[in-house]
Amino acid sequence: MASANVHSYRTDLVWTGNLGSGTDSYRSYERAHEVSAPGVPVLLGSSDPAFRGDASRWNPELLLLAALSQCHLLAYLHLCAVNGVTVTGYTDQAAGTMTQTPDGGGHFTEAVLRPAVEVADAAMAEKAAALHTDAHRLCFIANSVNFPVRHEPTVAVSR
Repeated sequence: MASANVHSYRTDLVWTGNLGSGTDSYRSYERAHEVSAPGVPVLLGSSDPAFRGDASRWNPELLLLAALSQCHLLAYLHLCAVNGVTVTGYTDQAAGTMTQTPDGGGHFTEAVLRPAVEVADAAMAEKAAALHTDAHRLCFIANSVNFPVRHEPTVAVSR
């Protein structure tokens, strides 16, 4: 019996980069692939251009950073709604740092989210700023990674 507190997700991935000879050499194939899930548009993926990828496609590193940013946004908006803070605008310019290891692997060492929030009234600004800490604590993705996720939020009042 499934618990209401346990959620399962499924994605499908298809490699589309076989140029005819598969992976017979490092340069003989594209990193192109498609990621799909029921009911949502297909994501066109590749590797980072530093690893012979296509810069016009999403790579796993960008997707991880986007997931952190989205998760924080969604937790934050929920907290604002239930705490009487009216958010009228929200943008984020997130950045992440990944370090390669000598064996060709690597790992993220940090992500920084820079949410710029607009609130409806100046009296909400202090609470709006403070709720970022709670949003970070509630973010499913931030709680699933093994590197620091920092926040540099700003709050302004809508005009």
